[in-house]
Amino acid sequence: MTQGLYAVIIVYSTSHALQIEKLLLGEGIACKLIPVPRQISTNCGVCVRIRRCDREMVLEAITGTQIQIEGIHDI
Repeated sequence: MTQGLYAVIIVYSTSHALQIEKLLLGEGIACKLIPVPRQISTNCGVCVRIRRCDREMVLEAITGTQIQIEGIHDI
């Protein structure tokens, strides 16, 4: 993974991560489920990795859904 090209969407549950992955892939937005990076949280869990350049499209896709996110962090 190249440093600086990606961001991660932190969610409250694995089911939210799966819902976001399905939503984004359906919109044609590249994403991948990955473990939450240690520098962000020591909790176990998964997050959704996206390209930084897709951040606005991702936020637009999530807006209007029932999916809540904790935040988006650059990695």
